[in-house]
Amino acid sequence: MMFNIAIFASGSGSNAENIAKHFLSNPKLKITLIATENPNAFVLERAKRLGIPTFLFTMDELRNGSVLSKLIEQKIDFIVLAGFLKMVPVEMVRHFNNRIVNIHPALLPKYGGKGMYGDRVHKAVIAAGETESGITIHYVNEHYDEGDIIFQARCSVLPNDTPETLAQRIHELEWEHYPKVIETLLEKMG
Repeated sequence: MMFNIAIFASGSGSNAENIAKHFLSNPKLKITLIATENPNAFVLERAKRLGIPTFLFTMDELRNGSVLSKLIEQKIDFIVLAGFLKMVPVEMVRHFNNRIVNIHPALLPKYGGKGMYGDRVHKAVIAAGETESGITIHYVNEHYDEGDIIFQARCSVLPNDTPETLAQRIHELEWEHYPKVIETLLEKMG
């Protein structure tokens, strides 16, 4: 069975690019499109370089069902959120039940929720004096960062860490694990 995957991202798109490159040689998985609500997102440039079609949408289109219609029209089987900062509408979550995954740069349930992304998470982890952080890959539900946890990987928070140094170790965990976890999930579906 061939799986059509849509990747949603709002910014740079390093995770999106890493996932797309991972699946380039897999005949059963196709990154059908990379979608964003941000016309200035660097992920659009990354997609162009990889020859992957892009889909730029407005927040109104996300809320009114136009984005869901586009995904259905493109025969999307699975959605990967890779730095997508907006709430996925309930109708989309229901249509793609247990077929939307997200990655969060902390060990949920800690440091999750609306507004907790990127350096904001790393600053909070350091400020709280945590000795470890990591990544959480989870299913998406109707609430920010509250879907069932699929996978977590950990790293130490060092005494002299800055949000930037911690972010680098978190990115390395993301790049190492996210494509593999997605692949495992799709193999179980197929």
